[in-house]
Amino acid sequence: MFIIILLLFIPVVYLACHYYVHNGLYGRLYHKIPGPSGYPIIGNLFLALCSREKIWKNLITLSTQYYPIFKAWMFLYCLVSIRHPDDLEVILSSTKDIDKSRLYEVLHPWLGMGLLTSGGSKWHSRRKILTPTFHFNILKQFVEILVEEGESMTRSLKNAGGIVTKDLVPFISEHTLNAICETAMGTSLQGMGAFQQQYRKAVYRMGELCAHRLFRPWLYADWIFSLSPTGKEQKQILNILHGFTEKIIAERKDYHKSTNGQYLRNFDEETMVDDEKTTIRKKRLAMLDLLILASQKNLLTDLDIREEVDTFTFEGHDTVSMGICFTLCLLAEHKDIQNCVRKEVDTIMKENQGNLTMQSLQDLQYLERCIKEALRMYPSVFFVSRVNSEDIQLNSYIIPARTIIHLNILEVHRDPNFWPNPEIFDPDRFLLDNIRNRHPYSYIPFSAGPRNCIGQRFALLEMKAMIASLIHNFYVEPVDYLKDLRTGVDLVFRPLNPHRLKFIPVAKECI
Repeated sequence: MFIIILLLFIPVVYLACHYYVHNGLYGRLYHKIPGPSGYPIIGNLFLALCSREKIWKNLITLSTQYYPIFKAWMFLYCLVSIRHPDDLEVILSSTKDIDKSRLYEVLHPWLGMGLLTSGGSKWHSRRKILTPTFHFNILKQFVEILVEEGESMTRSLKNAGGIVTKDLVPFISEHTLNAICETAMGTSLQGMGAFQQQYRKAVYRMGELCAHRLFRPWLYADWIFSLSPTGKEQKQILNILHGFTEKIIAERKDYHKSTNGQYLRNFDEETMVDDEKTTIRKKRLAMLDLLILASQKNLLTDLDIREEVDTFTFEGHDTVSMGICFTLCLLAEHKDIQNCVRKEVDTIMKENQGNLTMQSLQDLQYLERCIKEALRMYPSVFFVSRVNSEDIQLNSYIIPARTIIHLNILEVHRDPNFWPNPEIFDPDRFLLDNIRNRHPYSYIPFSAGPRNCIGQRFALLEMKAMIASLIHNFYVEPVDYLKDLRTGVDLVFRPLNPHRLKFIPVAKECI
């Protein structure tokens, strides 16, 4: 009898909630916003019951059809997508509405509630702890790693001999993952021991699983997902990912214990410390060291440390990798611009006896403009999703509280109202004279406001270091073209199909 009553009670409660959401004050505000018509109860569910590629096309179509704002809903969940810089500024500049939406729950099993996924006081605390990691003096030491990884990438192509064709995404991702692991954890994946190789595969597969669930109805039914074959696979992968990170954390803590914490006390020093009993070998700084230092002050637990290390591994390799890939693709298809980049790189390399340093990377201004233009056309993070705690007044509409807000970075970057001929690759868009009068929220590849990307300087330095090394040593030519690019809904802008480039060695004179 109780079960029968319960079965009757659940739909009544649901219908009451549905009526309140769609017909109460919330609903009256929400339904003023334009958008596709939906069915009773399920709303726009069918827009999500399709392939990732089709969902992507639906989002672009709706963004154009209802410019500059549209709504969509599914059951009790309501989404509003915005792309006008004025509206984006309202959301991104807010110090109140900094909480991420439920879309990021696909990352919680892996990343927990780290800097990317947390909100409120926890996010503020983590941001404060992590900000010193990207201090200029620490970035200088990170640059050594980035340059070495760029040289390693170049060396692997040279060792292959002659003209080499590469599927770009896996090739670049291997090296950006190496770089972030060494800068974040102080450990390299080079050498590809069995443990490291297992971890590398797990990172890639976990990214695929997260993308598979994004914008899907079963995102809101984790108990169903956990029973599926994919859910069981995810558990196995998480054991590998978390096991690797926990092992590195334990080893790093043991190192500091064996050296009486001397390395941490001299965190800002670059010298070796000699002791009568032991010589502390110079170790490069890693983000992990700062986190361990914070844990010794009782600001973080071991779980907190793991969350942040995993977060930086995910964010730091995937987004940078795609930024490098699309920049190389655009340079391959625009040989005149590629030649200008090579000329600049060659000049800087000659002035620095064939080496790249922090200063020389900063001097690569034309390459920087090319990277920025590539991130305009193909932003690695092409959307941000927030949930507002209270009603927000935009230019034309009020977004009621507790709405999922989709901030459409890709479409504002391609808006002809702010970017003339947006489909044209033109690095000169980022000359100072051209930047001066542009709306500051019309270009946000690293987001903006209080929750802007904490690692954006790091990312730009890494992209410069790796691209400069490749362009200095190789001509790049397209095998596949960007006009044939297939994309799908994902956390990061990436091709669904292989995208290949040819690397043709440049004959170099002795410097």
